[in-house]
Order: sequence, then structure tokens, then C-alpha cells
Amino acid sequence: MSWKNQSGGPWGGGPRGPWGNGPQSTGPNPPDIEDLVRRGVDRLRTTLPGGFGSGKGIVLVIALVVAAWLLSGFYRVQPDEQGVVLRFGKFISTTNPGLNYHLPYPVETVLTPKVTRINRIDIGSRSGDDPRRGNAMRDVPEESLMLTGDENIVDVDFAVFWMVKPAAAGSTEDVGAANFLFNVQNPEGTIKAVAESAMREVVGRTNIQPILTGARQGIEQQVQELMQRTLDTYRSGIQVTQVQLQKVDPPQQVIDAFRDVQAARADAERLQNEAQAYANRVVPEARGEAARIGQGAQAYKERTIIEAQGQAARFLSVLTEYEKAPDVTRQRIYLETLERVFSGIDKIIIDPSAEGGQGVIPYLPLGALERRPNAGANAQGAAR
Repeated sequence: MSWKNQSGGPWGGGPRGPWGNGPQSTGPNPPDIEDLVRRGVDRLRTTLPGGFGSGKGIVLVIALVVAAWLLSGFYRVQPDEQGVVLRFGKFISTTNPGLNYHLPYPVETVLTPKVTRINRIDIGSRSGDDPRRGNAMRDVPEESLMLTGDENIVDVDFAVFWMVKPAAAGSTEDVGAANFLFNVQNPEGTIKAVAESAMREVVGRTNIQPILTGARQGIEQQVQELMQRTLDTYRSGIQVTQVQLQKVDPPQQVIDAFRDVQAARADAERLQNEAQAYANRVVPEARGEAARIGQGAQAYKERTIIEAQGQAARFLSVLTEYEKAPDVTRQRIYLETLERVFSGIDKIIIDPSAEGGQGVIPYLPLGALERRPNAGANAQGAAR
């Protein structure tokens, strides 16, 4: 029996195998690869001048291959990227965004790292997938617990924002993109280690009180500068744009005690401020009163001295006149003393030798007359 017999072979008619129905061909038959290759060769022979095996055909094929190889050197750099050209694996130059050209592979190759994208690394905490809370933050104590300058423990979570340091096109010295590609094997791990080390150094020379209150901005600035200096010494090609403190707290075990201490310190500062305000108010007043009393005493002293000097001068002048005419001077002194004594009292003059035997001498009270018209004028003014 012939195997090409379409009657079904030894197991019966049709395309059946020994275990029943075999595979049924329901779709179109797959193309024959040999037939496609044969057709392509025939078409190439008809296209090339002189046939496929002639010298002109070979030259044309080689020219087409070389042209395709040269055209493969064109490449495009995206706006957020920078081209780094390598010649046999060695860095040559950088290129700007846009369409550029390099010698085709394997002579030159191009790497295009993203130099404008801001990257973020969290230190002291991690984002985890929690089915109940969503993307919840998880603390990492081995990264966040640090020792302060006054030997206290503080829990610090912070974030570092960084980017690849760009460089001018064509520059071959201190090129950030090239240094980032070739000088740092694990950029994120390096940045994380440098950031943690810098933060521990800054916190280690600062007391806990400023860290928990008002020194956050200064600490961020110091950590950023220290990180940038360290990464520049590595020639990493990384630029730190910002360091941001997320959480600065004492450890959870002693956070209540620290809050009590903070409240006590706040009360102490408040009382000190009140006492200082009272001192600032009382001390100037006391100093002003002391200055006033001193100035009054000085004025009294000067006035007393001047009066004493005047009295002494007056006494000397009277003494001089007395030595010239003792009787007249004595009489004058007597009269002036009587005038000074009796000038402020009411007087009744009695002369025993007066007529009538009563001895009362009438006199014209000029002072009373002067006071009475004034009193009448005041009464009239009040009535009006």
C-alpha cells in the first residue's frame, strides 16, 4: 500500500490516526519560507545591473549597506535629556536636546540620561502599601534615630531632592551627566548614605532644644551644603536641590516626658520674660527718681551756698558801714528789724502823751484801703 494514498492509510479513509481523528486543517496554509527567499533573490537579480553576481551589483550592495550604516548615526535627544557621546567606550562630549549625529556603532554610542527630572529619596521612613490606610509611611529607626550634641536621642525623618548636574554642550571637564553615568555605580544608595551621614554630623553638633524648635531651616541648609561638598569630592555629577525635614521628635518611649519638659521650659521662659519686663519698667523709674532727688539736692546745695555767700557779703557790707558810723547804723538796723517784724500784722499805736489821755493815735491804713476796692471788684465780677 502506498503511503501517498489519500484513502486514509491502514487505519481507514481520511486523515485519521490510530487513536481517532487527527488534526484538522481549517485555516490557510502557512507561507513557505524557502519560496519567499527564492522570490527575493530572483527579484534582486532582476533589479541589480549585470545580475547578482556581477561586480557592479556587489559594489551597489556594499554602498547601500554603508549608507544604511552611516544613517544609523542620527539620534534624537529629548528636552529633559542630555546626550553623552562615547567613542569606543570613552567619553568624548555632550550634546543638547534635538536631532544630533555621531559615528555609527560600534565606533561611537550615545547615552541619554535625564538631567532635568527632580528625584526624591526619603530617609527615616518608607512608603508601604496598607490595604486599610493606602500608602502609609513606615518608620525606619535604624536610619532616623540620631544622637544630639547634648547626648539626647532624636527621631529625624527627612527627604532629599536631587537631580543630575547638567553641563554645557561640548564640555569635557566636570560634566555632570558623564560623571553620573561612570563615577557612581548606585546613585540612590550613594545619595542616601551621604545624606544620612551629613544629617548625623549636623545633629551631632547641635543640642536637642534648637532641633525641636527653631533651628530646622539652619539644619536643612547645613546638611545640603555638606552633602553637596561630599558628592562633589566623589565627582558624582549629582546636584542636591533641597533637604526637607519631615519629622523631628524625641523617641516614642520618652516623647511624653519631653513634652512635659517643653511645657516646663515654656513656663520658665514666660516667667523670665515677665520678670525682665518688670525689671525693665521698675529700674528706669528708680533711676529717674534717684536722678531727680540728686538734682534737687544739688540745686538745694547750690542755692544754700549762694544764699550764705550773699548773707556773708551783706553782713560784711553792714559791718563796714557800722565801723564808719556806729550810732546811725545801729539805729537803722533797729528800724529795719521793726519794719520787718510789724509789716505783716495789724498795729495799734499808743502814745501816752497824746491829747485826751487815751494815747491812741489814729492813722490812715493805706494797705486796708487798697485791699477793699479789690475785694469789691471781685464781688461784682462774681455777681455778674
